[in-house]
Amino acid sequence: MPVSVMLAVLAGAFLHAAWNVSVKAGRDKHLETALLLAGGALIAVVLLPVLPRPAIASLPEIGISVGLHVAYFTLLARAYHAGDMAHLYPLMRGVPPLLLAVLGPLFGETLPLAHWWGIGLISAGVLSLGLGKGAAGHGRASLIALLNAGVTAGYTLNDGIGARLSGAPLSYTLAMFLATALVFLGWALFRRGRALFAVPARRWGIGLLAAGCSIGSYALALWAMTRAPIAPVAALRETAILFGMGLARLMLRERLGPARQAAAALILAGVVALRLL
Repeated sequence: MPVSVMLAVLAGAFLHAAWNVSVKAGRDKHLETALLLAGGALIAVVLLPVLPRPAIASLPEIGISVGLHVAYFTLLARAYHAGDMAHLYPLMRGVPPLLLAVLGPLFGETLPLAHWWGIGLISAGVLSLGLGKGAAGHGRASLIALLNAGVTAGYTLNDGIGARLSGAPLSYTLAMFLATALVFLGWALFRRGRALFAVPARRWGIGLLAAGCSIGSYALALWAMTRAPIAPVAALRETAILFGMGLARLMLRERLGPARQAAAALILAGVVALRLL
């Protein structure tokens, strides 16, 4: 994998972890998700008029992506409401790269053995974080997280293809984010209108910042998928868990024991395999 692609995905991984911590840190997960999407809609409205338009050929993928992302954000909020980020985040992020690697031949991507090693090590390290001692007490939350992992694999594959068709990965990301926000916020206003308008200005600011992180993270990943196979990029993006562990420790005071340190070593070994083998 080219160094430029790897560095872009790692930067996106940090941004991905940052906005997940923001959602988890809020008291009302659905409301925090709505704030993030509202901030993303504002960013999209400002930037889309001055950027190249995504090709018409990518419009079906944008439509499919909206449905999958609404499901993703809904399940994400429910999972974080039901359990700990340190347990659920790994489950939602460790499974998709494996699914994408297995499905790769169906969309014309056959991976070399080195990529399988890298994907396997990263996914094993990520999944081990979610299958530790705390897993038994989060049965319902775990099921939600695993369902969301399937949704994540679906939108990653769809958007990887869509970004290639669009010719403009950033514009594709913004258009998808704006359409998703309109759908999700319409539901949020119907169900939680009073609560949404009662949110303090500070939380709106945090939502805008989280939205910038989310859009930047995904745009970098989709750009990378126009230059490298989808499954290895998806696996490398899951190094977000390393950043998430650090941020969760600093901001949420979640404990990081020897098992998580060992998992981090597996993930780093997978990164090395993707780059060097």
